[in-house]
Amino acid sequence: MSAFRQVAKGIQLFLLGCLLLLTSCENSQPIEHFFEGFTPPSHFPKEHYSFDNNPPSQAGFELGRKLFYDPLLSRTGQISCASCHQQQANFADEGKAFSQGVDGQLGTRHSPAMANLAWNPNFMWDGGINHIEVMPVAPITNPLEMDESLSNVVQKLKASKQYTSLFKAAFNQPQITDQQLLFALAQFMGLMISDNSKYDRYVNGKAHYTLEEEVGKKLFDTFCTSCHQGVLQTNFSFKNNGLDTVFSDKGRATITLLAKDEGLFKVPSLRNIAQSAPYMHDGRFSTLLEVVNHYNSGVKKSSTLSNELNLEMNLSESDKEAIVAFLLTLSDYTYLNNSKFSKPD
Repeated sequence: MSAFRQVAKGIQLFLLGCLLLLTSCENSQPIEHFFEGFTPPSHFPKEHYSFDNNPPSQAGFELGRKLFYDPLLSRTGQISCASCHQQQANFADEGKAFSQGVDGQLGTRHSPAMANLAWNPNFMWDGGINHIEVMPVAPITNPLEMDESLSNVVQKLKASKQYTSLFKAAFNQPQITDQQLLFALAQFMGLMISDNSKYDRYVNGKAHYTLEEEVGKKLFDTFCTSCHQGVLQTNFSFKNNGLDTVFSDKGRATITLLAKDEGLFKVPSLRNIAQSAPYMHDGRFSTLLEVVNHYNSGVKKSSTLSNELNLEMNLSESDKEAIVAFLLTLSDYTYLNNSKFSKPD
């Protein structure tokens, strides 16, 4: 490399570092969302959960946040929702393929990330839950996770003077009920909105991509958007993405009992994907590059393999790096650092 090119390269890296620093500072500023009346981002589609029967309020949201971080919801009083869903990891379980529940037991699937849940028509890797208000019932009652019953949780809440006051403020009812418990959690989870990544600013005409990010976006649009569609980065369908030929975990078929659904799992949103490692329903991949390599040359054929994966990608190493560069633009540091979603004092 000539001396001129070395100097030019050094200047380029310096300017890139300055840009990243400015972006980090910008992302550290919180975005306000209204609690009194749900206000979705203007560039998002219509949400699936309307809040019509559960209008959000400051008191309801704060109650849901406290419940989310409280291990009282588990049988042992040691496992909370946040034990397996940490904010810095996009509310997935940071670095763990399988989460640890009560009595040190391990789950059987990677904890899904959590963001923009008001747009989800179904939940869990197999879609076994179809309503945000019902979703917490699964981990609370799962013997490998929190191993508790709703009735026992309600009794523990009733025995707490603090919770009695908080539920009264949120719902203005004399008694704590399991419905109120689920309503409060739905308010907190439904208002966990991620909408301020570089990608969002690009979509809104407020940011520009680097050349590598532009190349990555074009490749992503060519090979990935049949499943990871739109600003939500998912079409909420179920796909067999070629991980196995024999399925120890039947995936969607666990719910439907249909052979055609064996090995199918929910297409996850890719928002904040760089923070949500490891990847796939069983956490088998540690890095985004491993994921890209899988789709490029590691897809395994089976009778239920998604048709989209019959298309050869033939990516070069620079193509793979460009796709990863694009995926990094989906990181929303405002969301990941917003104190509104953190453990309450």
